[in-house]
Amino acid sequence: MPKKGVYDYNLLMIVTILLAIGIVMVFSASSVSAYFKMGDPYYFLKRQLLWGALGYVVMIFFMNYDYWKLKKFSNITLLITICLLVAVLIPGIGIEINEAKRWIGFGGLTIQPSEIAKIGIVLYMSTSLENGGKDKLNNFFKGLVPYLVLLGVIFILIVMEPNLSTAGIILIVGLVILYTAGAKISHIVFLVFSGVGLAASLIASNAYKHWQERIFGFLDPWSDVSDTTFQIVQSLYALGSGGLFGTGLGKSREKLLYLPEPQNDFIFSIIGEELGFIGASIIVVLFIALIIRGLRIAARSQDLFAVLMATGITSLIGIQALMNIAVVTSSMPVTGVPLPFISAGGSSMVFTMAGVGILLNISRYIE
Repeated sequence: MPKKGVYDYNLLMIVTILLAIGIVMVFSASSVSAYFKMGDPYYFLKRQLLWGALGYVVMIFFMNYDYWKLKKFSNITLLITICLLVAVLIPGIGIEINEAKRWIGFGGLTIQPSEIAKIGIVLYMSTSLENGGKDKLNNFFKGLVPYLVLLGVIFILIVMEPNLSTAGIILIVGLVILYTAGAKISHIVFLVFSGVGLAASLIASNAYKHWQERIFGFLDPWSDVSDTTFQIVQSLYALGSGGLFGTGLGKSREKLLYLPEPQNDFIFSIIGEELGFIGASIIVVLFIALIIRGLRIAARSQDLFAVLMATGITSLIGIQALMNIAVVTSSMPVTGVPLPFISAGGSSMVFTMAGVGILLNISRYIE
């Protein structure tokens, strides 16, 4: 392997700034609801500090763990991922919250197997494609179909939770990795249109009626303000009242039990309300800078495994940020996608920080 260099300190600084902003905004967004629901205004702040610190430790570990050593864990990680995704659907094992089974509990600790799946699928596909899989990509059935079957299995298991947004993110990232490895653009375009058709069929079916409600709510946010579109309408109120400079840190009105769970998927609404258009724009610019640094690392990496890992991790973070901000601004139907580094949450924070650690380690070996 090439000689070690220095970390991409620009990327490290961007992630640290986003993490710090997240801790401050989680406290600002959650203090009122935490006081009324938990009896402790610092409840979510303490949890975010704990998960943020744990995530930072995990990031530092992977920063210093040579990335090519991860290859030997790709198969076992994929196996564990599939087992956990199956286990979360089993009554008595999976924890159901808001009619969704996405968590597995171990004592007082809960994890989301779908978060493990994000890193697991990137690691497995990167390893497999470097170990000869790339040479078969020109052949649709021998090269692409095996990976499509794998992505399909992961997709179906996560959709059954149900969690269409995470399943879709993994599917998109899988296609990005295949394209980066050398798959024909015609094949990728065919798969994209097929995926859109499949999604449309699922949404049209009565099996997932709540997806239909979200589509209709997106097309007309004011159609059912008291129920289906309540959250997105409150989000738009928050963003609109923020104006250019915001109402001031800690002075959000929507967090006063109007916007449900403001510290989670809709935290960008509170950022827009309290910090205004300028504050929200700074967050967007930081994510754009992160994506540019990640793609730069991928472009300058000297082996295919590093290229695919860097591309996959950067895509995961970028797509999640894009979808979260699009949902909050009513630019796409509501989905449960957290804003990386900023939304409250444990599993998402730790595994996203692990991905950043791998990305930083790869940056030490670029040309």
